[in-house]
Amino acid sequence: MHMTGRRRTFSTFLHSSFRPGRATALTVGAVALCASLTTGCGVIPGATGGSGDDPIKVMTWAPQDTDATNKPGMPAMALAYAKWINAHGGINGRKLKVLTCNDHNDSVGAAKCARYAADEDVVAVVGSYSQFTDSYSAPLEGAGIPYIGGYGVTNDEFTGQMSYPVNGGQPALLAGLGKALAAACGNIALVRPDSIAGDELPVLLDSGLRAGRHSKAGDQLAAEDATEYGDQADQALRYASKDPARKGCVVPALGDRTDTFLDSFRRDRGSFPPVRLATVLGSVDQTVINATGGAYEGAYITGWYPPASDSRWDPMKKVINEEAFGDTRIDPADAGVQTTWIAYTVLKAVLDKIGDGEVSADSVRRTLDDGMEVSTGGLTPPLRWSYSSPLASVGFPRMVNADVTLQVVQDGKLVAARKGVGGFDGTTDMTRTLENADVQ
Repeated sequence: MHMTGRRRTFSTFLHSSFRPGRATALTVGAVALCASLTTGCGVIPGATGGSGDDPIKVMTWAPQDTDATNKPGMPAMALAYAKWINAHGGINGRKLKVLTCNDHNDSVGAAKCARYAADEDVVAVVGSYSQFTDSYSAPLEGAGIPYIGGYGVTNDEFTGQMSYPVNGGQPALLAGLGKALAAACGNIALVRPDSIAGDELPVLLDSGLRAGRHSKAGDQLAAEDATEYGDQADQALRYASKDPARKGCVVPALGDRTDTFLDSFRRDRGSFPPVRLATVLGSVDQTVINATGGAYEGAYITGWYPPASDSRWDPMKKVINEEAFGDTRIDPADAGVQTTWIAYTVLKAVLDKIGDGEVSADSVRRTLDDGMEVSTGGLTPPLRWSYSSPLASVGFPRMVNADVTLQVVQDGKLVAARKGVGGFDGTTDMTRTLENADVQ
């Protein structure tokens, strides 16, 4: 398959919502001492952010206004959640304050957001998205700040001791998609970003294909900030159409640029035999499907959670309607918005457990580590984090939920696939498939 040259997009300035923290010499010294002694420090002595009647401060970050993947709905959902909580008495009588940050899809921005969180003494980073784990993890670990409910965009989110993921991330989605396509497709072409995060995708898709006794997918690289994908669409269609006896499949996994790829794909697909489209939620959602004029009809799409029409999402929709009605950034069908809701559900359960005790990064982390099990109203299995995870042996010690749902586009709507398709029976646990994936 054709391989493009590697490209990286780096933004110089943080979004205007970024506000650097103010540290006194005493605070700076305390941070340095804390980092030198242990990674388990919580509230800095003398700081007020996590004590008394002051608001409980947390942070949510995500890329916005970039040329690649953007997740503005995640911080917007976090702010709406805080407004709703505070309008209903707060948590144990204390207000919840959400700080937001734009990581701009670059390593410098991710590191600045993490330092901002540390400077502000937040008790957790909740429901966030960043591709640059290497940049944000060290500042968070140095300050002892837990990372609850990241998007799962990198495998490192499933290894860090401060990480508390609520879904199986890209590993579970790609493995689940491979399992679904193994019986349905001939040749399969994967079109994915030429990036660090993108490099992890082929082996994960192939783990599901291998479980279904299918050969590996063709790996087609693409710049994640391209304005057109004519060459990639042509190469993918050629590869998927090689076997005239079986309909091939094309799997675009380009985040926000998937719809851009589809523009090129639609122009070229008439010159080739019919192929099936398939992808993961996050690259495609109902909004994208609505805008494509039926191009995704019949496509398989894997997700972490029940379809947005499921009644288990009604509490989230109630919050959105009450506190963010008309905010176009928040789409209840968006996987980032849904993940943020679940992450804040976890946070509230932890704070309720702490009760009138000291709320700090340390106490939040200790509560999570002490075997606490969190119910999310059936949106996920009960969540409980420990290093005895069945997936620890393959490098995912923090993955506690590998469930995947299979959905299909029918009459322009994303609905649950019928039971039995692709070996899926409603929600399917991908733990065993991932145990056999060569991802380390």
